[in-house]
Amino acid sequence: MKIAVFGAGAWGTALAIAAAPRHDVLLWARDAAQVQALQRERRNARYLGEVVLPSALRVTAHHGEALAHAHDGLTVIATPMAALREQLGLLQRHGEGRGALWLCKGFEAGSGALGHEIAREVRPGAPAGVLSGPSFALEVARGQPTALVAASADAALAEAAVVAFHGDALRVYSSTDVVGVEVGGAVKNVLAIATGILDGLSATAGPGAPGLNARAALITRGLAEMTRLGVALGARAGTFMGLSGLGDLVLTATGDLSRNRRVGLGLAQGMSLEQVVSSLGHVAEGVLTAPTVLARANQLGVEMPITAGVVAVLQGRQSPAGVMQQLMSRDARAET
Repeated sequence: MKIAVFGAGAWGTALAIAAAPRHDVLLWARDAAQVQALQRERRNARYLGEVVLPSALRVTAHHGEALAHAHDGLTVIATPMAALREQLGLLQRHGEGRGALWLCKGFEAGSGALGHEIAREVRPGAPAGVLSGPSFALEVARGQPTALVAASADAALAEAAVVAFHGDALRVYSSTDVVGVEVGGAVKNVLAIATGILDGLSATAGPGAPGLNARAALITRGLAEMTRLGVALGARAGTFMGLSGLGDLVLTATGDLSRNRRVGLGLAQGMSLEQVVSSLGHVAEGVLTAPTVLARANQLGVEMPITAGVVAVLQGRQSPAGVMQQLMSRDARAET
């Protein structure tokens, strides 16, 4: 199968590495200098410096070449959410209705749209879907066991994703619940910031500091928030007990490779948001997604107190400790 991956960040590069031994993969990067470095060094030094690119993996800075490569194969968009609309627009002008999968997780800033809503607007009727799940790019690039879910209303596109990426170290399940898979992938980043804040406060070890009990409670109640929003947007509740819901939430909220968790840790340690983001060197989608998640929840009348607390901290309206105290002081109620 021919596969074109648009975006040579950590995740796009990792999936290209995983697929290249079995398929004809072309990785597109916007920056010609980055392409030259990838070709010369056979490593993505900025994102995955320890992993050598397979000899069969080709790289290009020519967008048209990548589009032509996947004409009869699979198109995978691996850019941040902010560039998804642009990439889908280019496909609409040149792609002749071909199917496309995206990897980004979040709501579009400004419009508040999820990926499938952007695709429906930009490419009405074209097959579209999302590949998501609990996955750190570095582990996928190393060939460590990982499970993902490919969600699309188009069965052929979901099957193409399975054929492209399912292998010895990468297991790919399929789903028709695009809304649920996208909401899980977006909201877990916000909840990972909240968990990072809590873990950062735990490190103070003072009287009443939160610990592992509090972390378990926060993740569980965060899952409830995620599910409420997803169902209100048309998702199936059961999706949130799967890979793109509970699975991705647990990984991103507790894993040391999680950029969003590191944002929360830094904020709890007294760093400014600008300092934290600068120190990462990579995109932390939860920072941009949190206000949009809260806005859509408010529009739908969905209560999301943890998300609201994260937004308050990100916007400098409340301290991390103040938000955690506020969450603990909420009135008692039935769990479900």
